[in-house]
Amino acid sequence: MKTTHRTGHSLAGVAIVGMMAIAAMAPPIVSAQESAGTLRNPLDPSPPIERLPPPAALTSAEASEGGLSLKDLEAIALSQNPSIARVYALVGAAKGAWVQAGLPPNPSLGYDGQQLGSGGLAEQHGVAFGQEIVTGGKLRLSRSVAQKRIEVAEQQFAAQRQRVLTDVRVAFYQVLIAQRQIELAEELIRVSGEGTKTVDALFRSKEVGRVDMLQAQLESEQAQIALQSARNRHEAAWRSLAAVIGDPTFSIRPLSGDPAAPAKEIEFDIALSRLRRSSPEVSAAVAELDRARFAVDRARVEPIPNINFMGLVNWQDNGIGGKADGGVAVTVPIPLWNRNQGAIAQAEREVAAARQAIDQVELSLQQRLAPVYETYADARNQVERYRETILPAADEALTLSRKMYGAGEANYLNVLTAQRTYAQTKSNYLDAALRLRISEVVIEGMLLSGSLDTGQGVDQAYAPSTAGREMQTTPLFFNR
Repeated sequence: MKTTHRTGHSLAGVAIVGMMAIAAMAPPIVSAQESAGTLRNPLDPSPPIERLPPPAALTSAEASEGGLSLKDLEAIALSQNPSIARVYALVGAAKGAWVQAGLPPNPSLGYDGQQLGSGGLAEQHGVAFGQEIVTGGKLRLSRSVAQKRIEVAEQQFAAQRQRVLTDVRVAFYQVLIAQRQIELAEELIRVSGEGTKTVDALFRSKEVGRVDMLQAQLESEQAQIALQSARNRHEAAWRSLAAVIGDPTFSIRPLSGDPAAPAKEIEFDIALSRLRRSSPEVSAAVAELDRARFAVDRARVEPIPNINFMGLVNWQDNGIGGKADGGVAVTVPIPLWNRNQGAIAQAEREVAAARQAIDQVELSLQQRLAPVYETYADARNQVERYRETILPAADEALTLSRKMYGAGEANYLNVLTAQRTYAQTKSNYLDAALRLRISEVVIEGMLLSGSLDTGQGVDQAYAPSTAGREMQTTPLFFNR
């Protein structure tokens, strides 16, 4: 539809009327202060994540107190792990998309010249201006969709933060256990060294043969190999910890903590209920469902035509003696063939998919929890049995066998067997303690880990929807 009105009023009068019409019909622009009431300062850039300097080398007093704690490392990781800053920036990007989604179209302004080949008899020179008026609450609904995208992004940020904390805690206990394994290897070197001295003395007094002497030397060499392997394992664990906290050059230093602390009481049903209630993955899926619902509402109002207002002020119309005149046009696209039906159907199916996604996430949590809880239950049982029964028995067997060998009541094979059993038992205990600590950390961390894995984040959480926008057209000028 198109209507044109010609008037002989003055240039100033027509221009004022046209611009007042644009001002009256255009939707208000949301300011930073107004938008802050709905969204926490959406126009403000995301503040940079503060990067803390790495702690200075521990003094002797600090080392005597036990070294760095888990909380120290968590604080460093939260300030320096690049995935935290990256995902936080993407949350800020989602907020920027919220601002953009509610902004109205800009007005248009240009020159209009007609009848230019009339030799000056009917030439018209004027200024044309136009404004598209968005109707149907499209801008408000677009911002509602964008607001839910922000909530999805914020939940994904919470998940990424938890991944970092889980990774730090896992690496922390890996380093602690590696420290204990070094201590165990050093203890075995001491024990084997004492055994070698005993065998050497007995060999010199010709109470034992050369076979016992060789076996003692071989056992001492095996202990040296075990010590070097433990040191290599400790260095690897430390390098992994340094990567997770975001400082690859972080120097090795003592850590304070007890990997053999009593296990936490965790029940499978309670842990699963907590996951369903508090997991950021579930919260993100719920926010995505809300976003999909708003997207349906947004798609349904897209067929409501926007109003295109256009005005023209000719400061010179030679056809009427060079006087000023003007014109006004209002156009409305007719949703005859394109009523956004495809985008509406798409949005409705996305709602159905989002509903199923919530169930999928909850089932995924149960599936992922099952093997972790199995590891926790097995490791807890093993740690308790090692601590209460097996370790004391292995220690006593080693002590008795060495005494009996010194008294000539047992051969050296008995000593070697007891010594190897003692070493293997303590090594198995440390392995079980590590599995227990890691499984506890993963369960308490809502099964979220792998903070440095690529692909984690909210890259698509702020992508603005463009469904149905091709329906509207805004001509700048019009012919009379």
